[in-house]
Amino acid sequence: MPSLPTETTSPAGTIQDCSPTQSDALGPFYTPGAPQRVSVGEGYILRGVVRSAVDCMPIPNAQIEVWMAGPDGEYRDDYRATFFSDENGAYSFESHFPPPYSGRPSHHHLLVTTPGYQTLVTQHYPQQGENQATFDLVLLPNQ
Repeated sequence: MPSLPTETTSPAGTIQDCSPTQSDALGPFYTPGAPQRVSVGEGYILRGVVRSAVDCMPIPNAQIEVWMAGPDGEYRDDYRATFFSDENGAYSFESHFPPPYSGRPSHHHLLVTTPGYQTLVTQHYPQQGENQATFDLVLLPNQ
C-alpha cells in the first residue's frame, strides 16, 4: 500500500488533513435505504468534504448515509437520510442537535460509500453549544 500523506495544501493555501477518518461503531440502529434528503430537522449544520487519503483530492458523488436519535432519544425513519457529495466532494446536512441518551454522548452516525474506496462507518460528536461543524470524511482506497 502506498504511504499516505497526512496533509496537503489546497489551491486556496489552507492545510487539509488527509489522515483517514477514524472508523466507529455501526451501532444497532442502522437500516439501509434511508430517504434521499439533506435535512431531518433544523438548528445544527454538519458539512465537510469527502477526500481520498492517497492524494487528498475531493471525491465527487460519494454516498453518505446519516442516522441519529430524534429529540426524544429514539431512532426513527424521520431521522435518517441519504445524500451525495457534490462535484467538489463537498456535502452539507442539517438536523436538530442530537440528544445524548443511555450514557452515550450526542452523535450522528455516518456511512460513506463510493466505488474504489473502502466503506467508512464513523460517528460525528457535536460539541455542546455549537450549531455547526466541519467534518471531512477521508477514505482509504480498496486494497
